[in-house]
Amino acid sequence: MSAFPNITSSPIIFLLTGVPGLEAFHTWISIPFCLLYATALSGNSLILFIIVTQPSLHEPMYYFLSMLSTTDLGLSISTLVTMLGIFWVNAREISFNACLSQMFFIKLFTVMESSVLLAMAFDRFVAISNPLRYVTILTESRIAKIGVAIVIRGTLMLTPMVALLKRLSFCRSRVLHHSYCFHPDVMKLSCTDTRINSAVGLTAMISTVGVDSIFIVFSYVLIIRTVLSIASPEERKKAFSTCISHIGAVAVFYMPLISLSFVHRFGKQAPPYVHTMIANTYVLIPPVVNPIIYSVKTKQIRSTVIKIFHSKET
Repeated sequence: MSAFPNITSSPIIFLLTGVPGLEAFHTWISIPFCLLYATALSGNSLILFIIVTQPSLHEPMYYFLSMLSTTDLGLSISTLVTMLGIFWVNAREISFNACLSQMFFIKLFTVMESSVLLAMAFDRFVAISNPLRYVTILTESRIAKIGVAIVIRGTLMLTPMVALLKRLSFCRSRVLHHSYCFHPDVMKLSCTDTRINSAVGLTAMISTVGVDSIFIVFSYVLIIRTVLSIASPEERKKAFSTCISHIGAVAVFYMPLISLSFVHRFGKQAPPYVHTMIANTYVLIPPVVNPIIYSVKTKQIRSTVIKIFHSKET
C-alpha cells in the first residue's frame, strides 16, 4: 500500500488565494475586477450579437472573429465564479474534481484561442494573396470544419494532461497560489512524482500554443512578402491595415501567457502578489481588450456599434 493517502480515500479540498498580503482590501480590489469582467462579457457578447444579426458581416473574417469572442467568453466565465467569490465572500474552497474541471476549461479555451488566432492569420493571408478566390477558398462549410477541428484538437491534447492529475496524492499544504486552478500550481502540492505530468503538460502546450505561434509568425512572413510585392504604396498600406486588429489580438494573447510562464519558472524571488496579478492578467486581459481592438480598428464593427448606441439614445 502507498505511504501517501490516495486522493480517492477522502475528498480533496484546495484553498484558492486572492491577492497575498492584501486580503483586507479584497472588497476594494473586487471593484476593478468586476468592471473587467463586465467589459469582457458585454463586449464579446456585443461582437457576437452584431455578427449574428448583420448579414453584411457573414464573411470568413467575421466568422473567425465570432469564434474568438466565443473563446474569450468561455475563458472569462471559467474564472469568474472563483475569482469574485474570493474577493466578495472569501469563498476559497474548491473540491478536487471542480478544480480539475476549471483547469481543463481554462486550458481548453486558451488553446482554442491560440488556434483561432492561427486560423485568422491564415484568413488574412488568403484575403491579401488571393482576394478573388477568398470567399471560394474559405467557404462556410470549411470554416465550420475548422471550428470543429479546433475544439477536438484542444480536447484531445488536454484531456490526458488533466486526467493524469487523478493519479497524484496530496499530503502537503492544500493552498493554491492563484484565484483559479492552474496546472503547475496543483502539481507543486503533490507529494508523488510529477515528472510524467510535467512532461505531458509541456508537450500539450508546445504542440498547441507553441506550434500555433510558429505558424502565425510564418503566416505574417508570407503576408509581408505578398504586401511588398504590391506595386502601389496606397494598396500596400490598405492591405496591411487589414491585419492591424489581428496583430493586436495576437500580442494581447501571447504577452501575458509568456510573462506568466517566465514568472513561474524564473521569478521565484518575486513577491507573491506579482505572480497573482500576472496570472489574473493572463485570463482577463485578452477577453477585455479584443472587443475593444476590433470595435476601434474594424470599420464595419465600429459603425454597427455606433448605430446601436445611437438608436438607444434616440
